Amino acid sequence: MNTKEFIKIMDSGAEVVAQSEVHLYMTYLSNEAMKITSELNNAYHTPEEIGNLIEKLTGKPFPDGTYMFPPFYTDCGKNLKLGKNVFINAGCQFQDQGGISIGDNTLVGPKTVIATLNHHQNPEKRANLIPKPVKIGSKVWIGANVTILPGVTIGNGAIVAAGAVVNKDVKANTIVGGVPAKLIKHIETENNNG
Repeated sequence: MNTKEFIKIMDSGAEVVAQSEVHLYMTYLSNEAMKITSELNNAYHTPEEIGNLIEKLTGKPFPDGTYMFPPFYTDCGKNLKLGKNVFINAGCQFQDQGGISIGDNTLVGPKTVIATLNHHQNPEKRANLIPKPVKIGSKVWIGANVTILPGVTIGNGAIVAAGAVVNKDVKANTIVGGVPAKLIKHIETENNNG
């Protein structure tokens, strides 16, 4: 198995059976990610050095204008897609095996957790994993200490209030908050302000 095959399987949403070839490759990628994030998180790095380490982690070019405040944690990295001018604040944990995409000009607050894996509900299969992607649009603002659960899509221009647990899709240009996150209000934009 290689990384391209692994990503294709994870993006399909197929159940990953514990100790299968896919699961063992996931463990291999996790160990690689821990090595890179340990280097990222345990010394000062210039913005250029941070970009180089994230490129090594993701296997993709670090987008123009994107910036990160370490520490940053992930147990994969290879299924993370970042847009341009994204800001990721300190202490975030991205579980990206199932796929995380973040659109241009999005702000991610400190200590945000994004999860893309669920364990099987059947106790006899509890170690099996079910991947579901998280898709975050452009110009989104995610507050501090937010948790985003597998399968969630957050629309362009949305705001997720600090401390929210997002377990359902968030419509574009809305503000959500709470546990679980619920609609607080619609955002007035130049396009809908009349």
